[in-house]
Amino acid sequence: MDRLKGKVAVITGGNSGVGEATAKLFAKEGAVVVITARREAALTKVAEEIKAAGGEAFAVSTDISKPEDPERLMELVLKKYGKIDILINNAGILETGLKPIDRFLDEDLDHIVETNQKGTMRCMRAAARRMQSGASIVNVASVAGVKGCGGAAYVASKAAVIGVTKHTALRFQQTGIRCNAICPGNIITPMTTGTDPAVLDPDMIGAMAAHSNLKTPSCTAEDVANVILFFASDDSRAITGQVIVTDFGAML
Repeated sequence: MDRLKGKVAVITGGNSGVGEATAKLFAKEGAVVVITARREAALTKVAEEIKAAGGEAFAVSTDISKPEDPERLMELVLKKYGKIDILINNAGILETGLKPIDRFLDEDLDHIVETNQKGTMRCMRAAARRMQSGASIVNVASVAGVKGCGGAAYVASKAAVIGVTKHTALRFQQTGIRCNAICPGNIITPMTTGTDPAVLDPDMIGAMAAHSNLKTPSCTAEDVANVILFFASDDSRAITGQVIVTDFGAML
C-alpha cells in the first residue's frame, strides 16, 4: 500500500480493461488518477467507482488521435494538480481481421497508427515537457511488436511504441525521467473478447499457432496492471528503457 502516495498519474484508455484496472490499483496505492478516453460515460463511471472506494479520480474526455488533445490534457492536469509524476500510455485500438503484410489495407494502417503510435507519442511529448526528475512513463505495447504475432498494421504500430520507449529513455536518462514498456500477450478485456473469429485471416492465425503455446492462459487486466504499477513506482527506479513481455511464456 501507498507505493504511489502523493503521485499524480495520467492514464489513457482508462475507461475499461487494462486502463480501468490500472486506475483502480493506482488509486488504492495512494495516487491521484487522471483517467482519459473518448467514451465519456464509461470514463465517468470508472471515476465514480474509484471515488466511492475512497480514491481520488479526475475524468477528462480525450481523443489522442487528435493532435491538439494530448497537449490540452496535460496542461489541464498541470493547472489542476501542479505536476505530472506518471504517464501510462494504455489507449490503443486493434486491427480487424489480423491482415498480414501481403493483405493489409492502407486505411487500416492510417487509422491504427494515428492512435497507437502518433497518439502515444503526442502524449509522451506533452507530458515530458511538464515532468520533473523521478517521473515515470509506462507504455503499454504488445507482444505483437516483439514477435510479429498479429495483423501487420497493428504489429507495426506496437513495434514503433517499443522503439520510441527506448528513444525516450535515452533522451531523458540524465534528467531522471524513466520510460519503460510492457508487452502483454492475449488479455481478457472487452476489446479482445469482442473479436469475431470468422473475420480472422486463416494464414496469419496458422502462423501464430505454429509459434505459440495455445494452452497458455491469457492475462487478466489485473495481471497487466500489477506490472504497470511496478514500472510506475519507485520500486523500479533503477530501470529505464526496458521492454517486458507478459504472456505467461506463450511466445517463448
